[in-house]
Amino acid sequence: MGTFHIDGISWRWQDAPRILLEYLIITAGAFLVALAADVFLIPNQVVSGGITGVAIILYYLIGTPVGVVTLLLNIPLFIAGVRWGGGLTTGIRTVYAVIIMSFFIDFLQGRVPAVTRDPLLYTIYGGIIDGLGLGLVLRFRGTTGGTDIIARLAKRFMGLNYGFTLLITNVIVLGAAAFIFGMEPAMYAIILAAISSKVIDLVQEGVQSARAAVIVTHRPYEVRQAILRELERGVTVLEGRGGYTGIRREVLLCAVQRNEISRLKYILHQVDPDAFVIIHAVHEVLGEGFQDIRLAEL
Repeated sequence: MGTFHIDGISWRWQDAPRILLEYLIITAGAFLVALAADVFLIPNQVVSGGITGVAIILYYLIGTPVGVVTLLLNIPLFIAGVRWGGGLTTGIRTVYAVIIMSFFIDFLQGRVPAVTRDPLLYTIYGGIIDGLGLGLVLRFRGTTGGTDIIARLAKRFMGLNYGFTLLITNVIVLGAAAFIFGMEPAMYAIILAAISSKVIDLVQEGVQSARAAVIVTHRPYEVRQAILRELERGVTVLEGRGGYTGIRREVLLCAVQRNEISRLKYILHQVDPDAFVIIHAVHEVLGEGFQDIRLAEL
C-alpha cells in the first residue's frame, strides 16, 4: 500500500482516514479555545495563563491583535522546542493547533458578541469551553504551544518539575494581570483555570463509571464463579502472599461498571463475608465488555 510522512513519522496509507479525523478534532479543539477567549475572556478582561494571557494583556495595553501576538510569541518557543525539546513528534500538530487557534481568535473577535458580563457565568462557561478545546487538542497529541514548550525545556535543562514550571509561568502572567486590571479579574481567572484544568482531565481520561475491585478471599474459586455467573464479568487471578503470614493466596482482579458495585458486594457477602476488598475508580477500561480498544486508539 505504500507509506507517507506526516508529523515526522512514516504512516501507512490506510492510516490516512484516522489521521485526517485527528486533525479535524484538533481543529475543533483550537476553535473552541478561540471561542472561549473571544466570548468570555477578552471582553471581561479575564486573562488566561500562558502566552494567550500575555497577548490579552498586550491587547488592552497597546491594542495589538490577540491572535497575531499569540502566534508571534510562539514562533521562537516552537523553534526552541524542535531544537532542544523533543523534535517533530508532536511539533507539527502543535504548529497546526497554534495557527488555527490564533487565526480564529482574531477572526471571531468582533464577529461574536460577549455572551454575559456575569462573573459567575463567564468564569464557569469560559473554563468549560476552554478546557474542552484544550483537552481535544492534547488528547490527539497536539499542544497550544506557549508555556507547555517552556515547561519541557525547563525540565530538560534545569530539571524542574513540569507542573511546577507551568505554575510559575502562570503565576507571573496572572500577577501581571492583577497589577494591570486589578485583583478581582485575576481571581476569576484562577477559578477559570481550575475549571479548565478539570475539564481537560475529563476529556483526556474520559468520564468513566468503571470500578476495579481487588479481592483477597479464602474462597477464590467460589467468588470467581459467582462473578462470572452473576455479573458476567471477567476475573483475573493473581498470585499473592500475605506480608505478615507469608501464606500464598489467590487475589482476584475484576473491572465492573459503577452500577454493578452493589451486586458485587452482595456476591461477596453471600460467598465470603470475610473477604478483603479494595474498590477504586479507574480512568479507562478497554476491551472485554467495556470500550473497544480500537476506538480508544484515537
